[in-house]
Amino acid sequence: MKNLLLLFFLLFVCFAISQQSEYVDFNTAEVELNFNDVNKGQVAGKVLYKYDILKDVDSIYVDARNIYHSETSIGDGVCEHINNGKHIIVKNEFKANTSGELLISWMTFPKKAMYFIDWDYEDGNKQIWTQGQGKYTSNWLPSIDDMNDKIEFDLSVTFHKDYEVISNGKLTSTDDYHGAKKWHYDMQKPMSSYLVALAIGKYNKKVEYSKSGIPIEMYYYPEDSLKFEPTYRYTKHMFDFLEEEIGVPYPWQNYKQVPVKDFLYAGMENTSTTIFSDAFVVDSIAFVDKNYVNVNAHELAHQWFGDLVTETSGTHHWLQEGFATYYALLAEREVFGDNYYYWRLYEYAQELLEQHKARQSTALLDPKSSSTTFYKKGAWVLHILREKVGDEAFKTAVKNYLNKNQFKNVETDDFINEIEQASGQDLDTFVDVWLETKKFHYDAALESLKKSVFIQEYLMVDCEAYTSKCKQYLSSGISDEAKAKVISQMPNRLQKEDFKNPVKVRQAIAKTLYKVPETLKKEYETLLDDKSYLTVEAALFGLWNSFPEEQNKYLETTKGIQGFNDKNIRILWLTLALVTDDFEPENDELYFKELLDYTSPKYGFEIRQNAFRYLMWISSCGEECQENLKQATKHHNWQFSKFAKEMLKVK
Repeated sequence: MKNLLLLFFLLFVCFAISQQSEYVDFNTAEVELNFNDVNKGQVAGKVLYKYDILKDVDSIYVDARNIYHSETSIGDGVCEHINNGKHIIVKNEFKANTSGELLISWMTFPKKAMYFIDWDYEDGNKQIWTQGQGKYTSNWLPSIDDMNDKIEFDLSVTFHKDYEVISNGKLTSTDDYHGAKKWHYDMQKPMSSYLVALAIGKYNKKVEYSKSGIPIEMYYYPEDSLKFEPTYRYTKHMFDFLEEEIGVPYPWQNYKQVPVKDFLYAGMENTSTTIFSDAFVVDSIAFVDKNYVNVNAHELAHQWFGDLVTETSGTHHWLQEGFATYYALLAEREVFGDNYYYWRLYEYAQELLEQHKARQSTALLDPKSSSTTFYKKGAWVLHILREKVGDEAFKTAVKNYLNKNQFKNVETDDFINEIEQASGQDLDTFVDVWLETKKFHYDAALESLKKSVFIQEYLMVDCEAYTSKCKQYLSSGISDEAKAKVISQMPNRLQKEDFKNPVKVRQAIAKTLYKVPETLKKEYETLLDDKSYLTVEAALFGLWNSFPEEQNKYLETTKGIQGFNDKNIRILWLTLALVTDDFEPENDELYFKELLDYTSPKYGFEIRQNAFRYLMWISSCGEECQENLKQATKHHNWQFSKFAKEMLKVK
């Protein structure tokens, strides 16, 4: 009979779970975490929730995915609870208009949302970091997965004193415990649980202050001190710009940015604590081709659009990603100028056009839309909308929208209503055309872009239609983008004087001209000296492939260059060195060992992916390489895991 009653209770709870917000409001969470066995990926802790009961109810719950051990108490007494693998359900007579405290102790080995990096490797870059969006923070912290339930989270974390522990909010104090240390972080405002963040690793940091006095804390690996400036270039500038442009003060106590190894995405806008991929940690040369500026601005913009105001559901996801993409473009416009802004919008339009041609276009208000729709189309909608209503009305509406809905959840109508009120315009037709239909209105976008002389010039350049003019284009004053377009259309008609162009144009030559004619050999060789890792990589292969008799010379010239964080040049160089018959045959074993070593788990997945590709290319992925490939199929980064599975199919 007892088991039958328990079954009925569970069925009732499952039915009522989606309605919990009617009965209870969780206000604050005081979290304590410890890591007693990092090698096994264990996290344990306790969380004290303070709540208000809104209606009489006989149970409340928190989400707890695969939490192995749990204990609960209300006030001073232990209370009955059920842990069903998805929720911790607490049974009690909860009375309306009362407040209480729920204490949960737990231990688990999270498979998602919290990742233990390199603890199996003595010389690895040992880290722990979290990713709650789409993965659920409740895998490591009993919490509320519903983004509509906002709670003030304060984290205290005990860990080895030689590491840095970074979390949301302000670090208020630290305590020493015989080789360990306890960090106390305080938040003052509520947020959705998917934005709770933790990063642990060996870091140094530098702090700058915004015009408004907000501390901007920028973390970096100690060995990357020379990469600090190019990595975080323009950070303060963009922070000050966005505060002024948005018109609402930055809403949190400070802003922190932390690079981590093997991150799942480019970056994640956790409240006051952005975590980003260390692939964006760059030197001044890499900055030319691959930098953190856009991701930096995007995640910063999310601190308002996503963190301060949060979507109610995926239907309104563009309110986060479209806004962050648009305001990142505005920040980059401030840094790089109008031409950059319009060029990026043009690229977004081309991507949306290709999506349309592939019959994959979706409406902006479709919760199943692609990231291209949410991000790129969302940004375009804001650009067009601003042109339609004017700067003043647009900025007034955005400011009112944020102020009225701060620390709340929003729908698209909340924003559109503010635009209508500020502008005095009826936007029903606009919403129908740009938000509710699948089609991206490319022609209208192009008309908007043609307000830029820069874009007009780019569109005008067409070597396929006006062949006679193309010889003059590359020595004219047209933009680098237009010149790159010319090169793509007439790669076989390049001349020596065309190599006198800036780095980006020379890069287009390197990437287009893989078979170098003898007449351009001397000029093409100068590409190896360019301050661009993409150019050097393409030029090295182009020269090696075009002039076999001088392969040794080109390998000597580029020996020791690493390239980006993914070692793009070094891994190519090792591969070419191994397949060049008479180049340092005495070092073949050493070079092969280095290349093979890059497939091992102690390296970031970007490095491993490059090494796997080249070993496969030269048919040298032997037993050890295959074992590392099999290991990679279980990697937490799904894109890398998918890559490894596909590679294993190749015979």
